[in-house]
Amino acid sequence: MFEQIFISNPDAEKPTPIRPRKGVIIGAGQVGMACAYSMLIQNCFDELILQDIAKERVEGEVMDLMHGMPFISPTFLKAGTVADAGQDADIVIITAGAAQKPGQSRLDLVERNVAIFKKILDDVARYCPNAILLIVTNPVDIMTCVTQKLTGFPSSRVIGSGTVLDTARFRSLLAAKLDIDPRSIHAYIIGEHGDSEVPVWSTVNVAGMKLLPSDWESLSIDEQKELCAIFDRVKNAAYEIIQRKGYTSYAIGLAVTDIVKAILRSQERILTVSTLVRGLYGIDDICLSLPTVVNEKGAIKRVKLALSKTEETQLQNSAKVLHEVLAKLDL
Repeated sequence: MFEQIFISNPDAEKPTPIRPRKGVIIGAGQVGMACAYSMLIQNCFDELILQDIAKERVEGEVMDLMHGMPFISPTFLKAGTVADAGQDADIVIITAGAAQKPGQSRLDLVERNVAIFKKILDDVARYCPNAILLIVTNPVDIMTCVTQKLTGFPSSRVIGSGTVLDTARFRSLLAAKLDIDPRSIHAYIIGEHGDSEVPVWSTVNVAGMKLLPSDWESLSIDEQKELCAIFDRVKNAAYEIIQRKGYTSYAIGLAVTDIVKAILRSQERILTVSTLVRGLYGIDDICLSLPTVVNEKGAIKRVKLALSKTEETQLQNSAKVLHEVLAKLDL
């Protein structure tokens, strides 16, 4: 019946095959669905598969999104598994895991989420051996290390969302203080996505002008307190949001979309993603966030920031915290 609607044009040329941009999101909870929604409305993928242990719920999520397709650029969307994606999947995004509860740190989640990843990653490596793996599950730096070790993928193709969101929060709060657009501020949060993360005050600049005219140590006590208050709001933002609404979702969905676009469109973006560090700043064999160039090959190179002595010491401490957690895991 439906075929009768169309009349074929015999002169029409067959279209040249174009490989579709294909992605998988494993974990269709609040974060996974925020990622899916953000990526759909920004036309990131041609094909997107949502995988979750709660099969009926993810089918419902897909149905809900499908009804909105007439309003956006077309994407083939389905509930399925990494096996449906096949070997030409571009990106596998993992958000699956135990959710952070009020009062919990991200590191408190580690053992439960490592157990979940052990069940997931065999299929990921088997069915999507050429994909870039983008880890969002917390504690994201540890889970990025775990993923790289369990899959054996090159470190360039195992990326954590890292401090991309923390950096955005940092810029947002500084922009509010200065009354300018946050996109006009260059500022980074590096290290762990968590309590030991490091604000790089020494490189914060607006239109090339440094925010701080001198070293941290030379600032007055009142100036230091003001800056510390801003950073505390960055570091504790997730705790505050979780206390009020039970989870974070929208901003991390947008952050993950930014990373995905950098990969799929080979943008050569500098993003503070979490990747395996070997030898920088005296840090070795641990995943944490540093400004990193991201393109279709994954994380291809890092920017070596000229950190102050204090910042370098704080970064090394952040690495030490992560090393101590990783050492306790049975991998």
